[in-house]
Amino acid sequence: MPILDLILKNGTIIDGLQTPRYTGDIGIANGQIVQIGRIPDSEAKRVYDCTHLVVCPGFIDLHTHFDSQIFWDPYCTLSGWHGVTSVTIGNCGFGFAPCKPEERERSMLSMERNEAIKASTMAAGMPWDWESFPEFLNSLDRTPKGVNVLSFAGLSPILSYVMGIEAAKSRSATREEMRQMQTILSEAMDAGACGFSTQLSGEDSPQRDYDGTPMVTDLMSDKDLLSFAEVLSWKGRGFMQSIGIDQLLTEKLCEVSGRPMIWNAVSVGTDQHGINHGEYMDCLNWLNSANKRGNRIFGHAFTVPDSFELTFEDWNLFDNEPAWRDVTLGTIDEKIVKMKDPKKRQAIRDTYEVNAKATGAVQGSLENFTVLEGFSAETKPFEADNIGEVARKTGKHPVDAILDLAIADGLRTKFISPPLTRNFDAISDVLNNPFTIPGISDGGAHMKFITMSAFTTEFLTNLVRDAQIMPLEQAHWRLSGYSALAGGITDRGYIREGAPADLVVYDYDALSLGPVERLYDFPAGDWRLSQRADGYKLTIVNGQITFEGNDCTGALPGSLLRHGRAAA
Repeated sequence: MPILDLILKNGTIIDGLQTPRYTGDIGIANGQIVQIGRIPDSEAKRVYDCTHLVVCPGFIDLHTHFDSQIFWDPYCTLSGWHGVTSVTIGNCGFGFAPCKPEERERSMLSMERNEAIKASTMAAGMPWDWESFPEFLNSLDRTPKGVNVLSFAGLSPILSYVMGIEAAKSRSATREEMRQMQTILSEAMDAGACGFSTQLSGEDSPQRDYDGTPMVTDLMSDKDLLSFAEVLSWKGRGFMQSIGIDQLLTEKLCEVSGRPMIWNAVSVGTDQHGINHGEYMDCLNWLNSANKRGNRIFGHAFTVPDSFELTFEDWNLFDNEPAWRDVTLGTIDEKIVKMKDPKKRQAIRDTYEVNAKATGAVQGSLENFTVLEGFSAETKPFEADNIGEVARKTGKHPVDAILDLAIADGLRTKFISPPLTRNFDAISDVLNNPFTIPGISDGGAHMKFITMSAFTTEFLTNLVRDAQIMPLEQAHWRLSGYSALAGGITDRGYIREGAPADLVVYDYDALSLGPVERLYDFPAGDWRLSQRADGYKLTIVNGQITFEGNDCTGALPGSLLRHGRAAA
């Protein structure tokens, strides 16, 4: 009588712990890895031949925004299509709990521009059967999942719940309000939150509310932020995630809390918003010295060659630039009126000239954007031209050239930006630093422009296999074992007897990214950009196969990871 559910036979095992690769069999039963070695085929109900294939731990995606999407997409795609078996939600201070019933619509609106997903889509896809954060986790626990999920308690909903959005954006908390908010965070952590997250990007924040104003946490005081850190000190556990926080305050948060921080972002040049978080070598030197001082800080590294496919119907990734933000707010008709305004045009041209001189600034590279698809007699002739060519042919400034094309199509013209030039030596410096982890997929956000949550496949193919920036053993340690450690996930991220069977089987030589395509698969008729991969053979979550190649099995074995521990 077979005692195993599955044997992965004769695979090249890379265990996520930097152990040198070896060949062997892995036996899986009841959701766990129960045996590693040589196992007779007769011991299992199914045997999968992994000869010439890599068997590795499932990837851990620590920076996603699947807080709403997980309720209608149990595999958290794109992440789930690219070997990811565990995700962390609630990043950047965002989230939907706690939330009073009468504030649900406003809560969804706050994510609409920020994450480029319609509030009507969220309303159609989310059950909204919670008010408190513990109730939110219970709802998430009940929801069938194809991946494991860990959650931060975002500070934005906590501030909004106690103070109200407008008050939270205009003043610091009173002593009584802060006491209430500390209690909410404490209760959230008792229920399974892994800590708190926040964005503190100030008035020029690149990720903004639906009305173009900064997000709630962008303007919060250092004192209030440090008060939240005190809760982690009282608990003696958990960790933090931040974006936009300077190095001095980051270390102060670690000192007050006594807990680790995942700091966003370490990038060579700029991130997807065109934001430079500091010269990368300065960031690396700081990470090294901060960790020596006893402040445990992990630098989350931006690794993908960001290229945008966009229309001006939804575009918002220039939101840190007031001139661009001004004309991309409002309805289609309102945007068109503003884009035609000569004064607003001049403001954008001025912004363009400044950014054209800044290394890596995407806003200044408009002339290299290509017309991907036009929809009128005015735009069709320019398909496959870049904006620089359009400008020369029409005698226009690049800003006027791109906006006039967009207006001619009612803002439906599709453009694609060139990927930023990649400095592989610099990327190697970043990713081989002892205190960095790869990622920032932003899964669940910005999906009308980018497919960054394919980062695992891009990392393994372009950076590890082709550019050879690190051995495969180290790559899988950073994608799984080290990411698990940084994320407080104690029971997975590695291949070991007794561990949950979160595994990926793939063909290293054949692994590749597929084309970017548009999918209309979200509730209320909403769409997103998508990108699959070839070369993945099996994705296994808690011992069950969720994908064979690109075919979904329909299995839903994912768990809610309550503060890094799988639910019973």
